[in-house]
Amino acid sequence: MVKYTAQIKIAACKEYFDGNLSRREICQKYGISFTDSSSSSILTEWILRYQELGENAFVKTKGNRSYHCEEKVRIVEEYLAGRGSLQLIAAKYGIPSKETLRRWVLEYNANRELKDYNPTREVYMAEARRKTTIEERKEIVEYCLSHDRDYKGTASLYDVSYSQVYSWVRKYDATGEDGLSDKRGRHKNDDEVDELERLRRENKRLKRQLEENDMLVQLLKKVKEFEGM
Repeated sequence: MVKYTAQIKIAACKEYFDGNLSRREICQKYGISFTDSSSSSILTEWILRYQELGENAFVKTKGNRSYHCEEKVRIVEEYLAGRGSLQLIAAKYGIPSKETLRRWVLEYNANRELKDYNPTREVYMAEARRKTTIEERKEIVEYCLSHDRDYKGTASLYDVSYSQVYSWVRKYDATGEDGLSDKRGRHKNDDEVDELERLRRENKRLKRQLEENDMLVQLLKKVKEFEGM
């Protein structure tokens, strides 16, 4: 995942609006990742943000912006009214990710309260860890890395815990996007483990069988005692 400076983003957007180079040529000139689909291009997102906010779209401000519940509702209703795509409206209101806006829409449609976002809220010990998709985790890691590894700010913005963000970034640093896959719950079969683990499993199985046999013996004794009464 490449980190692009504000200067590169601004220069690339200016090149686009000057009209002298194609999107592909701009990406090649500035070393920007390019996809054939213009709607999913990272350059497209920059252009939309620049169009709405100018150079301020890429100038980092101290702290994180607050979003009040009324503002969230207004933004979501603007999207639902068909006044722009997720990407366009996110850019218009300075929301760092269209996935953040997508989550607001899902919560709104589920009749869940869109709570205020307070950047001073403590996130180091979140009470519950919400489930995330692989795409969300990629988005969160990308945001965190592009904001100087601001784990706390990222956790607050995306409504996840500090430890989750920290863990995902460390895994990404170690193994790339593969490290963001959720491998919990997968149980290796006997052919995928070493000899010691197979022996441990076999021991557990035998122990369970002995316990079950003992329970059966005790049950039969009870039955005989009952029949002999």
